[in-house]
Amino acid sequence: MKRNETIRVAVAESSVIVRSGLSLVLKRLPDWKVQIVEVASFEALTDCLKTQDLDVLIVNPAFGGYFDIERFREKNAGKRIQIVALVSSFVDVALLDKYDANFSIFDSLEGLSNKLSELYKVEQSHPDSDDQESLSQREKEIVVCVVKGMTNKEIAEKLFLSIHTVITHRRNISKKLQIHSASGLTIYAIVNKLVSLNEIKDL
Repeated sequence: MKRNETIRVAVAESSVIVRSGLSLVLKRLPDWKVQIVEVASFEALTDCLKTQDLDVLIVNPAFGGYFDIERFREKNAGKRIQIVALVSSFVDVALLDKYDANFSIFDSLEGLSNKLSELYKVEQSHPDSDDQESLSQREKEIVVCVVKGMTNKEIAEKLFLSIHTVITHRRNISKKLQIHSASGLTIYAIVNKLVSLNEIKDL
């Protein structure tokens, strides 16, 4: 498979924050075209398999209490689906050996791209940094504040800015990242190591 081909991916995860956040991150992978279906239950996964020709299933090993990967492979032997473990908590390493690969919520964009490349044995390319706008240091500070649950007024006071400036920065962040929700920013901040899980309220 080449990078410019579309990869059809299902993300099977019960947490809406993790599921939708990973979906947003996958859509931002440079040089990868990813078509994503979010799956919240076994029933939804079954329906998805009936209607979609998947290339990759990214699944939490604890999905639905326990995801029986061996049974899944047997039932879908003819479909040649790559199965990737989504690691969002402690998982027995021996269990991960049964998967084709694993993604962690702590992986960076580059890390996820490298794992996809390894999964499909494609050559690495090095896109110019101009291809994707990066956040300024001030914008990163604002993302951290937003993820921590601070209001625009609180952010303005903390960073000695006007509320109008904070709003402008937030608008620019959404435009650059194409992320328009707090949950999406939370996953972005975790993946890019701007915050750690224990710093985030109500996760």
